[in-house]
Amino acid sequence: MNSTLPIQHRREFLKKSILAFGGVLMLPSCLKNYTPFVFLTPDEALLLVQICEQIIPADSNGPGATQAGVVYYIDKQLHEVFHDQQLTYRNGLKAFEETCKGLHQKGFEELSWDEQHAFLTRMEQNQLPGQYWEEHSAQGFFNTMIRHTMQGFYGSPRHGGNKDYMSYRMIRLDYPYVIGRNLYRD
Repeated sequence: MNSTLPIQHRREFLKKSILAFGGVLMLPSCLKNYTPFVFLTPDEALLLVQICEQIIPADSNGPGATQAGVVYYIDKQLHEVFHDQQLTYRNGLKAFEETCKGLHQKGFEELSWDEQHAFLTRMEQNQLPGQYWEEHSAQGFFNTMIRHTMQGFYGSPRHGGNKDYMSYRMIRLDYPYVIGRNLYRD
């Protein structure tokens, strides 16, 4: 009796083995949750979307921060440029959420629009409890978020925000021509 496999069976065995081995190698990549963010966690991004939408809300005059992709701008800049702001955002968003849960017994995204607005007004006026804001002031973090939200909304889309030039169209502004830079337009 011949103990070797016929050539056809060996080829099939090799094909199936290679496919199985490749599948095992790819399995960790498939199990990884996809996120469009490079710095922010999905929970941080969700919270930041709610905050940015309060800063620049959508209304009958035009889009808000969410439609313009401001959170993507902030995420991209934290990853590529604002390295010195990374801990500020990590700690600030954590303190923000803890303060909100301490005052309202629920997360910021669970608050009504008016409650969110009142919370941010207190933050802007530096009237939030200080136990969560030991490293940074609530007002300082609020001002940083406002500055970055405005940059993401009104800045060039090549930096990650102002999707499809939304804010430019909203204020009826042509794409600002800067000599030497227009060659690199999206």
